[in-house]
Amino acid sequence: MARQRNQTAPTGTTGTADAAAVAQNTAPGQRVGYVRVSTLDQKTERQLDGVDLDRVFTDKASGKDANRPQLQAALEYVRDGDTLVVHSMDRLARNLEDLRRIVRELTERGIAVEFVKERQTFTGTDSAPAQLMLSLMGAFAEVERALIRERQREGIAIAKQRGTYKGRKPALDAARVAELRSRDAAQGGKNRASLARAFGISRETLYQYLRT
Repeated sequence: MARQRNQTAPTGTTGTADAAAVAQNTAPGQRVGYVRVSTLDQKTERQLDGVDLDRVFTDKASGKDANRPQLQAALEYVRDGDTLVVHSMDRLARNLEDLRRIVRELTERGIAVEFVKERQTFTGTDSAPAQLMLSLMGAFAEVERALIRERQREGIAIAKQRGTYKGRKPALDAARVAELRSRDAAQGGKNRASLARAFGISRETLYQYLRT
């Protein structure tokens, strides 16, 4: 059974966590999961499937997107003695600098960080070789993402040459786009970050729909 923690829900957050919480720690030692998927089509269950967790926070955003409200909620939720569990390093951070900063800030607060894919846990008492391993594995994750993007670009270029490229499936259909524009107009162009979250898209995607 999941341990309970008195909770107050912050505004403007969405995801698997029912209303992401910042709370008084009444049950230290929780295992808190964080999941990030790049698109609405990706399945979130696979990342931490079979891992025993007390709570899970989920973002649907690209790795380069700095707007990850559920990550922020998870970072505010965890307390001294907890463990933040993430499928892999590239799910947690946008780049090596981001990865090292998040891990350092968490471990300084007494929170362990566990990466399932890499089979590594960092606690703040890690040796110099362990810190080196964090940097190396984070760098490898960056290179892997770059190679994936390169293969995607090559595949798109080949498909375009063959005339078979259909492009990415739109995040919103025509009806939802119309609704998005209507709600933005009703709000006078304000609170667009919360509007993007309500539609499950990034702010960059929202602006693209509003411009076209």
